[in-house]
Amino acid sequence: MLRCINFLETPTSGKIVIGGEEVEMRADGTPANRRQIERIRTRLAMVFQQFNLWTHRTLLENVIEVPVHVLKVPRAEAIGRAHELLARVGLGDKADTFPAFLSGGQQQRAAIARALAVDPSVMLFDEPTSALDPELVGEVLTVIRDLAAEGRTMLLVTHEMKFAREVADHVVYLYQGRIEEEGPPEEVFGHPKSERLKQFLKSVH
Repeated sequence: MLRCINFLETPTSGKIVIGGEEVEMRADGTPANRRQIERIRTRLAMVFQQFNLWTHRTLLENVIEVPVHVLKVPRAEAIGRAHELLARVGLGDKADTFPAFLSGGQQQRAAIARALAVDPSVMLFDEPTSALDPELVGEVLTVIRDLAAEGRTMLLVTHEMKFAREVADHVVYLYQGRIEEEGPPEEVFGHPKSERLKQFLKSVH
């Protein structure tokens, strides 16, 4: 679903509306207006499971890459903003460090800083803690919790049910690519209607 929203995958049906703007699609699901997609993508930021940092660049260079080369932000301005964002995710002293010298939790927090650097309207998180050792999960979830507290719009795919219940405004349970149930967290988790969701919640408790 996340990959359909930013057209890394071609949706087979339905429609995509971002900030009130519907994406123009042909009958086969491909974008009808490539410029519209490029413009919308500048308002979306995706954080992947495997961090996807450029290994041959420092954290600072990772964070300023898109603002400078795609959004044409002046380099000095982008560097100042990058230092602020790295400090915000607890990596203020790691700006000149290469990803290979960081833990998985630190790399994922750097990936979040890189996503924030484009000042996105929507952040897409693809299981951001699934590749982490258990003791590192909390540090990433803390950063995401802080972003949620700001009122930032985020779509988060996760198996961290306790976290989803605490942080989400709206929960969607997917089963084999289809929406099985959705609603406010207190309803979905407290009073599930679908038998599949009931079984799933029992299995993760």
